[in-house]
Amino acid sequence: MITIVVNNKQVFQVVFYYHTGQFMNIKDTVAVVTGGASGLGEAVVREIIAKGGSVTIADLNEDAGNKLAAELGDRAIFHKTDVCSEEQVASMLNACVNAFGKVTAALSFAGIAIAMKTLGKNGPHPLEQYQKVIDINLVGTFNVSRLASEAMQNNTANDDGELGVIINTASVAAFDGQKGQPAYAASKAGVAGLTLPMARDLASYGVRVNTIAPGLFLTPMLSSLPEEAQEALSKQPLFPQRLGKPEEIAKLACFMIECAYLNAEVVRLDGGIRLP
Repeated sequence: MITIVVNNKQVFQVVFYYHTGQFMNIKDTVAVVTGGASGLGEAVVREIIAKGGSVTIADLNEDAGNKLAAELGDRAIFHKTDVCSEEQVASMLNACVNAFGKVTAALSFAGIAIAMKTLGKNGPHPLEQYQKVIDINLVGTFNVSRLASEAMQNNTANDDGELGVIINTASVAAFDGQKGQPAYAASKAGVAGLTLPMARDLASYGVRVNTIAPGLFLTPMLSSLPEEAQEALSKQPLFPQRLGKPEEIAKLACFMIECAYLNAEVVRLDGGIRLP
């Protein structure tokens, strides 16, 4: 309680109430992370484990997933998962519940990117390639979100009535997509556009929904570029002029898990970049 005093007279008192919600602390979090065996997803997995939480790593890369789970110990398991498959996602969520008793956070980092113009020298953009990107990045994200929200209904609500949180991944390409990005930009714009209506849908069920829109991050894909190419890309953000670090995405994801009042937001994490 704070007492406000003016000219030696008590004007009013302000009382602050604090409570600790069951899922507001990362150490109480049981998360599923798609695309969790490498890149941004791996960084998120490591951050949650480091803060005391438990994670089910969902990925198609069995070798990388099993290796990471073995390294991280008893609070991490791996489950091979195609995010576009209802059966495989349901199986992954069940594995998480069987291992850790519940699912309180679902974070989608599985995704692919292609560079292909709407019309190029070899003709129009192949439709099957466009559909593949939309299926994995957008439909797969929705598939994980819808099934995870159902699994969260078995949790015990905290003081806010919260049962869980969903965190999806868009991209700055959703807002300023470049040449050759019609499929990727459309898929990520779809994820960004999904955020508010999904948050509205799930509010009465005690589930929050937020989305991260990363800029240029030093993932395995960018790390494979020549040094001069990486240097050129690092000059595009306003400040700091460098590529983002995967652990910075992980810190934002953990903040989104813990901050109960953050809901229905798409947050750019990009150093102020606007793609030319």
